[in-house]
Amino acid sequence: MIVAPNWLGDAVMALPAIADIRRSRPESTIAVAARGSIAPLFSLVQGIDDVVVWPRGGAAPLQSFDVAILLPNSFHSALSVARAGVRERWGYRTDWRGLLLTRAIRRPASAVHQIDYYQQLTAALGLSNGPSVPRIDPSNDLREMGRSTLLAAGWNGRSPLAAIAPGAAYGSAKRWPAEAFADLAVGLAEDGVTAVIVGALADRAVADDVVRRVAGRAPIIDLVDRTDIPGLAGVLVQCRALVANDSGALHLAAALGVNVAGVFGPTDDRLTAPRPAGTDKHAAVLTNDTWCRPCGLRECPLDHACMRGVGAADVLAAARQMS
Repeated sequence: MIVAPNWLGDAVMALPAIADIRRSRPESTIAVAARGSIAPLFSLVQGIDDVVVWPRGGAAPLQSFDVAILLPNSFHSALSVARAGVRERWGYRTDWRGLLLTRAIRRPASAVHQIDYYQQLTAALGLSNGPSVPRIDPSNDLREMGRSTLLAAGWNGRSPLAAIAPGAAYGSAKRWPAEAFADLAVGLAEDGVTAVIVGALADRAVADDVVRRVAGRAPIIDLVDRTDIPGLAGVLVQCRALVANDSGALHLAAALGVNVAGVFGPTDDRLTAPRPAGTDKHAAVLTNDTWCRPCGLRECPLDHACMRGVGAADVLAAARQMS
C-alpha cells in the first residue's frame, strides 16, 4: 500500500516514486490509499492494482496489506496505518513519528525538488530509481471525453485552445491577479486561440472575476467545477498549452505531455517547478524576483509584487513560444 500525498500537485510529483515501487516489485499487488478528492488521479496511472479511498477524518481499510509506504510526512498518516495493523510501515522520520515506523528514513539534509524528495525515499528503501519525470499516458477514451466536454461547452471543434487555471488551493498569495489572466485570454484571442478556464468549485469566485473581465473582449469557455480529475485531464490534452499558478493543474498538464507556463511567487520554483513529459514539450516558469520571495505565506501581507510584477505580455510570449 502506498499512502498518497493529499494535494493534487504533490500526488502527481509522487508518480515517479510510485513507478519505482512498481518496477522494483513486479510480483506484488500495489494499491494506493488517497483522499477522495485525489483518488481519481490514480485511475489514470498504469501499474496500480487498486485505489483505496481514505475518508477524511476516518480510517482507511488497510488491514490486508503487508507493507505501507508513506509519502506524506504527517504523524497522522503513520498513526493511521499503525492502528490499522499494517505490519511494515516505511517512510521518512518526520513529525515525531519515528517510533511508529518500522523503517524510518532520515529525510534529505538539504532542500530538493519534491519529485526527488519522494524518489530519495524509494532509493533509501532499496528500490531503484527510474525516470524523474511524472508521466500519464492519456487514452483515446480520455481524449474523446475531453473533446465531448468542450463541444458541449460551446467549442466549435476547430479553433485552437489554451487552458488557463487561475486558482490555487494553498492561498491567495499563489494566485496571479485575475486581471492578468483576463488580459492573457484577450491576447490569446488575438492570436486566434480560445481560452478555456478550468478549476474546482473553490476556484469559482476567482474564475468569475476573470470571466467578467474578459466579457465582450474575447471568447472564453468556462469549465470551472464541471470536471473531475480525469475529466480535467481529458480537456487539458485537447489544449496546446496551460497557463496556471503553482497548482495541481499545472503538474497534471505537464505529466500529460501538455506545454505549461507556471507563474510562481511565494513558492520556490526550484522545489516544485513542473517537469514536462515528452522531449518535445516545454515548461516555462515565470517569476518576478523580489526581496521577499519565496516567502511560503498563504496570504501576502505586503503588495503582492512577486505576482503582480509578472506581466501578461511576458506570459503570452511564453505561451506563443510553446504553441
